Amino acid sequence: MTELLNYGLTPSIIQEGESHNAQAARVTAVYRDRYELVCAQGQIFGKLKTGAYYGGGEEAFPTVGDFVLVQPQQGGDGQIIRTTSRRTFFARRDPDPNAHAGEQLIAANFDYVFIMSSLNRDFNIGRIQRYLVLARQSGAVPVIILSKADLAGDFSPQLKAVHAAANAIDAIPVSVITGLGLDRLRDYLTPGKTVVFLGMSGVGKSSLLNALIGRDVMEVSAVREDDSRGRHTTTHRQLFMLPSGAAVIDTPGMRSLGLFDAQEGLSETFADIDALLGTCKFSDCKHENEPGCAVRAAIEGGALSPKRWLSYQKLRHEAGYAESKAEFMRGKQARNKEIAMWSRRRKKDGGIRR
Repeated sequence: MTELLNYGLTPSIIQEGESHNAQAARVTAVYRDRYELVCAQGQIFGKLKTGAYYGGGEEAFPTVGDFVLVQPQQGGDGQIIRTTSRRTFFARRDPDPNAHAGEQLIAANFDYVFIMSSLNRDFNIGRIQRYLVLARQSGAVPVIILSKADLAGDFSPQLKAVHAAANAIDAIPVSVITGLGLDRLRDYLTPGKTVVFLGMSGVGKSSLLNALIGRDVMEVSAVREDDSRGRHTTTHRQLFMLPSGAAVIDTPGMRSLGLFDAQEGLSETFADIDALLGTCKFSDCKHENEPGCAVRAAIEGGALSPKRWLSYQKLRHEAGYAESKAEFMRGKQARNKEIAMWSRRRKKDGGIRR
């Protein structure tokens, strides 16, 4: 029971499984249509029950970190019959233009989001803000990890830029070589808590995970000298347990990070700008040259930097596009579901009689 609790399985979730003649489990890895799970029996594998997840089923497809109910099968993969409700989840706009879902779930049921950015030539404050918007949208607590501090020399300018852009979010310079900052991470890595790592390829996610576990569980690749970027070493999302009793979800480096339905996260990340909106003299103010514009006054008075305002506008535009696309995809899915239900009724009735 203690081990399951460390994996985040609460007594209520365990009891829910028992009430359905199933076992409560947590998804630790996803391999195409096969899921790696941990439950009271230990590590098992499972596949989705067709009736629950396909053909008009209401269940949300699981992702790493999800809690599910599974019916173990003797000598084979168990049947996953339900995905329990999520406390938090992280999703991005699916990079596949032919994808039907619109969004791509990355991880679920985590407490903290470690946004990782290396203190080398690939440092990008705009990218950090983009991750921060999605972290806020997830419902979890974001923490900014500035890796490879041993290679940066004086990193005070980068740290200052992060503090200016992140509005009181904890930012921790870290080096797995010297051990700098690792002790500060222990405040978050406590028993029963789950952390998800997010960041581009080459920022040191795998190296940090190896350092926290105390052994090499992930391959580490070299970083190219010309642009300080690395290649993908994590090929799929996976949940690991740390000696501290905390869980870490490692994710592949994502070069494409499209915002998906992120208006709330945008408002929280740019709370200072959000407070200005709606206080202009005119309700339809475009924040350009109109008299009485609160945004322009804040910029001219030095309370709001032009760069931060431009970042907000860019991300708001992208979030608006994603929201419109999401609405379209939801409508399309509803129509497809209606057609599928009609088709099943037709087959049940023996077809249309003429």
